[in-house]
Amino acid sequence: MAKSWAAELNAGAVGRQPLIERMSRVADTVVLRELLARDATAVLALDARTLGDYPGDVATAHAPLTAEGATPSPTRRGWGAFDERGSLVGLTFAILEPHVVETDFTVVDAPWRGRGIGAAVKAASVLALLDEGRTRFRTGGDAGNAASLGANLALGYVVDEEWLTLAPAEGFGGGAGGNSGDGAPHPRWRDVGP
Repeated sequence: MAKSWAAELNAGAVGRQPLIERMSRVADTVVLRELLARDATAVLALDARTLGDYPGDVATAHAPLTAEGATPSPTRRGWGAFDERGSLVGLTFAILEPHVVETDFTVVDAPWRGRGIGAAVKAASVLALLDEGRTRFRTGGDAGNAASLGANLALGYVVDEEWLTLAPAEGFGGGAGGNSGDGAPHPRWRDVGP
């Protein structure tokens, strides 16, 4: 069973100041900027280093990035945090849909966690997209990741959904497409709403 949450930030409900403050808290430690195509190799390296850190449950799993997935595009943009040597230590990717910006994922390299870098890269993305006229932002995550939830709440996101994702017990119907012996198929997993 996996517990997850989703949240929304509306431009009218949050000012620019909390975003600027989150970014300024890390200004002496990292440089925040939008990711470019030339950063794809660094994105792939950070993704490889942090792949084992995701919960891995059916609702919050993260598949390894491909070269295409590590390269920003006009509809899938990224922001990163770079240390004094120019190494990428944190990033967020956002998917720009017609009426909403959806966070794809945000990650920080293990040695850099607990310093506000995740909140700062997300703040940088929201601020830049606000400046471009975007007003509605969505995000979500694993309920067990208190740091992620806290960072998003600090930026002005409001949790508006929570759910459980259920998975059958081992041997229960033989997995996807199997059944319990009563002829009824059992799904691999399903979401149960609020």
